[in-house]
Amino acid sequence: MDTFLAIASKRDERRYADRPVADDAVTRILDAGRLSGSSQNKQRWTFVVVSDTGALADAVYAPENVRTAGLVVAIVGEAGMFDVGRCAQNMMLAAWDLGVVSCPNGIRDPDKAAAIAGGEVKMILSFGYPQRELHVEARSAEEWSTRANRKPLDDLVIR
Repeated sequence: MDTFLAIASKRDERRYADRPVADDAVTRILDAGRLSGSSQNKQRWTFVVVSDTGALADAVYAPENVRTAGLVVAIVGEAGMFDVGRCAQNMMLAAWDLGVVSCPNGIRDPDKAAAIAGGEVKMILSFGYPQRELHVEARSAEEWSTRANRKPLDDLVIR
């Protein structure tokens, strides 16, 4: 998939098909996180593939996002939020390229999340195959951009 098409068409999705994410896709998603840049290349994170999604669901604001996902990854460690954001976006875009949808999840109970993941959780990402077939390449990147519920570029750029 073209990079700009992936960026323009990617939407957070919270409805997943009832099946796990394929092992090769999981590896690719996690590797995309590993390849993310980080401050001074310190890579102060660990990616925890969460098996007890039911317990972790109680630690986020929208539990069904985690409870019904085919893959849940907690980014754990001392990385700063800027680095965590870069890492999370890499994982979500790599997933999108593989036909896997995703959503970042806000953490309501950090202590519970830490107990489950084994350390300070900076981000929880839920992934899964979409419930309905998506036809990303049926539109151009420009069409996706036009349809996005985003402020116009001219409102955001000062020249």
